[in-house]
Amino acid sequence: MKHALKATAKHRGLFFLFAGLTMFCQTTLAQVDQNKGSRNVKLLDTTSIRKIIGIEGKSSNGEYKITIPQNDLDVKVDGFKIIPAMGLGTWVAFTPTKNGVMIMGDVVVTEKDLGPVQQEIIKQGLTSTAIHNHFVRNHPNIIFMHVGGSGNAELMAQKVKEVLDKVKEVRGGDPSKGTASSESVQNELNTEKMDEIIGHKGEMNKGVYKYTIGRPDVKLTEHGVPVSTFMGFNTWASFQGTPDKAAVAGDFTMLEDEVEPVMKALIENGIEVVALHNHMVHEQPRVFFLHYWGIGNAEQLAKGLRAALNQTGKKQSQPQGTNKH
Repeated sequence: MKHALKATAKHRGLFFLFAGLTMFCQTTLAQVDQNKGSRNVKLLDTTSIRKIIGIEGKSSNGEYKITIPQNDLDVKVDGFKIIPAMGLGTWVAFTPTKNGVMIMGDVVVTEKDLGPVQQEIIKQGLTSTAIHNHFVRNHPNIIFMHVGGSGNAELMAQKVKEVLDKVKEVRGGDPSKGTASSESVQNELNTEKMDEIIGHKGEMNKGVYKYTIGRPDVKLTEHGVPVSTFMGFNTWASFQGTPDKAAVAGDFTMLEDEVEPVMKALIENGIEVVALHNHMVHEQPRVFFLHYWGIGNAEQLAKGLRAALNQTGKKQSQPQGTNKH
């Protein structure tokens, strides 16, 4: 009898152990699925995408992006040279979906390129979700056109290639073959002080000091597909110049109730808002983007940016050690 009771207890213990392991595995798998945005998706075949488009890209968390610096353009704004690191680059990103991929991108065009590239986007069955400027008083005039689409990965890569080839055709050459990326701009800024003011750390590239700030407080989707920082859902700021005379250009991402407070904070701190627009048309929740340009004392510009950041995602955007009142 005692042996029977011991055996029963042993079996009961094994049962609970097995049940516990099963629940752990199910929870772990659920978490993995949740990290993928609750999507049953396949890994991107980045090799095929790279071969079709002919451009080496970068991967991040299962997504893939190609970037084309506009090295053939000589752009100046208020006496400051705008090199690719300052926000003068075409990019297209791929994220996996249940039925293939979703693409998002931003294509840099001149006034001459705009019409033909628009026509090519429509011809390829892609969508143009925004057309806007990033600067004012820029010479030559540069326009940024957002594109989107979804479908088979190889087919979408081919469509992207056709659009990029149209830019080359109208521009008279490959935009990446120029010399702008080999140039550096003046940067004598106290970046440690600026990091302290803004509450984030930037990266230096050719004299441009750039901050990229995500919005982890917002779970953004387009057509139900999660949109990451890598796919363009971020606030960024690029600085160049000296402590007394610096320039800042960038893009803010905002929820609908943040638009007015952000604009007010920037303008009151002497930073021009040069564009307010969307990047997507089927996003949830609604998000807006604005581009800004400012010239002046570097620390004052940084404080203006910080004031605007304080109006968005307040819990996550506060600098460490700062108390929100």
